[in-house]
Amino acid sequence: MTARAERHGDELIARRHLRAGAARVWAAFTTPTGLAAFWGGSHAEVPPGSVTVDARPGGEFALDTRAPDGATRRLRFVYVRLDPPRELVFDEPVTGLRTTVTLRPAGEGTELTVHQRRLPPELRTARAADGLASILDALAAHLSAEGADSAADQPA
Repeated sequence: MTARAERHGDELIARRHLRAGAARVWAAFTTPTGLAAFWGGSHAEVPPGSVTVDARPGGEFALDTRAPDGATRRLRFVYVRLDPPRELVFDEPVTGLRTTVTLRPAGEGTELTVHQRRLPPELRTARAADGLASILDALAAHLSAEGADSAADQPA
């Protein structure tokens, strides 16, 4: 299953079922290693050393994205609310964009919803929706690989 993202005015909502428990998904969103593994989606890389995380209300996380053409962009976000492992809310201070990440147990995995509000005009596009969907698909791939690595480390 791939992520799907829908635009509604100045909002973007993406959903993805993940084959991982909420605690693992939460860790991906709140640790430097996790964020570096998926945040660039299919359109950018995130150098692991560029990621900083201070996971508390008022704390920040920041990272660099590197596009295929080599262009680098620093992104910075401020945590508004953390309710592990259910809900994470953060703002992008330059544009005012607010993102709410909701995790809900679903079968043998987690239903992930990312709801972005107050999208600036340049992000109210199909390309932005596709980009967010690709980030969630990259998260699913990261969690799948991480699970396979964990299983490989278990004694037979």
